[in-house]
Amino acid sequence: MLVGFVKQNIISHAECMTQLFFFAFFVIDECYILTAMAYDRYAAICKPLLYQITMSHKVCFLMMMGVYVMGFVGAMSHIVCMLRLTFCDGNIINNYICDVRPLLKLSCTSTSINELVVFIVVGVNITVPSLTLFVSYTLILSNILSIHSAEGRSKAFSTCASHVIAVSLFFGAAAFMYLKPSSASVDEDKVSTIFYTILGPMLNPFIYSIRNKDVHLAMRKTLKKKIFT
Repeated sequence: MLVGFVKQNIISHAECMTQLFFFAFFVIDECYILTAMAYDRYAAICKPLLYQITMSHKVCFLMMMGVYVMGFVGAMSHIVCMLRLTFCDGNIINNYICDVRPLLKLSCTSTSINELVVFIVVGVNITVPSLTLFVSYTLILSNILSIHSAEGRSKAFSTCASHVIAVSLFFGAAAFMYLKPSSASVDEDKVSTIFYTILGPMLNPFIYSIRNKDVHLAMRKTLKKKIFT
């Protein structure tokens, strides 16, 4: 990846379409994985006594299958529409991956259908998870505020903190990337793509380990060493 930033790579049309498929597949999967995690936190905080039933192996399996089905349908929608285009306006993709918008800029045929599909697929895959996230966290917040113990509220908030940060990074960058006019700057596309393909996954190990006491201890020791050396 780092070599790709500084060196001009060559990719065939078939390889580019394959890369686009898996890129779209995993991005859409991430949307629904974060949504499933929000439901998991709702079940853990709002219905703790029924958690084992609410999040049974069968429910988890069905949620997992739903995640992959949505990813496959969304990715195939992009690929089918992309294969109908003819590319003759240069062959340099102004991005570090085969993403939808950079490819549409190279087409010499009408991309109106593709633009509509992008808007529908992205709209559905952001709106549905966003509504689910909103409802889940509204119920979670209502439940947390009803907790009389300050320690209990703090523990509940810390349970959701890492997930909220991950959701904000991913959905914010994805919405900025796709739900905007096609005439927007290419450089803006690159920056937002980096946010949800590189920066988010890179920060995830740190974000999800914020609540870990061992991580807190290790960070304090490291900071003390840096300060006194």
